[in-house]
Amino acid sequence: MSDGRPEIKDGWNEAERLEALRAYGILHTAPEAAFDDVVGLAARLCDAPTALISLVDSEFQWFKAKVGLDACETGRDVSFCDHAMREPRLMIVPDAKQDPRFADNALVTGDLGIRFYAGAPLVSAKGLPLGALCVIDYQPRPDGLTELQAQSLSVLAAQVVNQLELRLALNQGRHDAAGLAVTQTALSESEAKFVAIADSMPQMVWSTLPDGFHDYYNARWYEFTGVPKGSTDGEGWNDMFHPEDQARAFATWRRSLETGEPYEIEYRLRRADGVYRWTLGRANPIRNDAGEVVRWFGTCTDIDDLKRTEVGKDLLSQELSHRIKNIFAVVSALIGLSAREHPQAKPFAASVRDRINALARAHEFVRPHSEVSQPIIGNTTLHAFLGDLFGAYLDKKGNPRVIIEGDDATFDDQAATSVALLFHELATNAAKYGALSVAEGNVLLRTRNEDDRFILVWTEQGGPPVKGKPTRQGFGSALSALSVEGQLGGRLERRWEPGGLVLEADLPATALSRRRAALKQT
Repeated sequence: MSDGRPEIKDGWNEAERLEALRAYGILHTAPEAAFDDVVGLAARLCDAPTALISLVDSEFQWFKAKVGLDACETGRDVSFCDHAMREPRLMIVPDAKQDPRFADNALVTGDLGIRFYAGAPLVSAKGLPLGALCVIDYQPRPDGLTELQAQSLSVLAAQVVNQLELRLALNQGRHDAAGLAVTQTALSESEAKFVAIADSMPQMVWSTLPDGFHDYYNARWYEFTGVPKGSTDGEGWNDMFHPEDQARAFATWRRSLETGEPYEIEYRLRRADGVYRWTLGRANPIRNDAGEVVRWFGTCTDIDDLKRTEVGKDLLSQELSHRIKNIFAVVSALIGLSAREHPQAKPFAASVRDRINALARAHEFVRPHSEVSQPIIGNTTLHAFLGDLFGAYLDKKGNPRVIIEGDDATFDDQAATSVALLFHELATNAAKYGALSVAEGNVLLRTRNEDDRFILVWTEQGGPPVKGKPTRQGFGSALSALSVEGQLGGRLERRWEPGGLVLEADLPATALSRRRAALKQT
């Protein structure tokens, strides 16, 4: 290779390769921190859930170090690393399902579901392929790795080989000063390359011992904070946080250390000039085969500009929403004033105002809210929304007269207006002519998921006897049909049964939360 690392020997044979592999005396040995640290860092650098040091034997591949995978070995016949170790440089598979070599591989089609693979070959000093250092993802990555990630993976692979060569030197008893000096020099060079890569990253990189003792920071940490090297080792890092965030950050970190769960938190970190900047802190544990945490690798990312942008967007949304709310109020007031001038139009005006107020309630439910202006109607679900909409219809004991049962559904602003108009019309008509017009009447609204449909059935009970279908359709009925069929893409059916109106709205399952459905498709 052009960077001085060994090239694969021409004409090597399998027996020679296996003999060299076994000479290292590493197969089926206990976990070692030097190798565990490599896979942990590889996973972090490449933003991958799984990283492995795989050594390919005659019939299987065995993992000397691993993160994000429970298995210790797999058959060689399904090994990606068997392919990668034969390549002169990094092998990248953007989507295994689209690669003829791996499309039918059990590790791709089975429960593991590998989609992305990148492996750097492990080549001995004599040019014999041993295995690969690889990262794996379970989602395809059309863009592969960045240039920095690819270089990092190759450098870390060279560090693994240097560790193996040092082990071989010790196993063979070559303790002469010259041989050890050469190997140690190679290790030092590999470590220097690792430090150079870590220092070139835009994030602040850090690492700790299993008990959380911080023993490494890259140059970016010291540049950002301006503190002397070594001054934040141990638990000194917490003093760099804003006083209001220190207790919360320390408690979150201690909880991760106790449970082994990944660490993630946003806090304000003091910059060298004394200004506090919002920062995203993340860390993942590296475990041995026994499941014990052997090290933590983490990063700190400055997100202050992003936070400020989000705050600005929130303020703009709040201002826009406030103005829309005022428009509803002004329109309602104008209708009321007009009705005073034209008394004969009061019933019509009252009906229009009721509909506008229903729209205003829908807007109140889905408008952007700050932490201090959360809607009083609860979570953004269909049942919560309807419960508030029917809040005015109570019996003498304060119990709801419109009873909601069945499957709930997530609910967004794109459906709120149509749903508000539909059920406002139903409740209003029930209060004037139907089940809610008498004290003993009530309504049962059942909702259910049915495959790719969401069905709502409105059943009026205990009201005045129904003599049959009305002879004409009013504006409210036309508005209901428009809401369901035109806006929500569903079907609407009315049945005028003797006990009361039964209305069934049959909607696509995605109609109530179109934003979520759109996100799933992207």
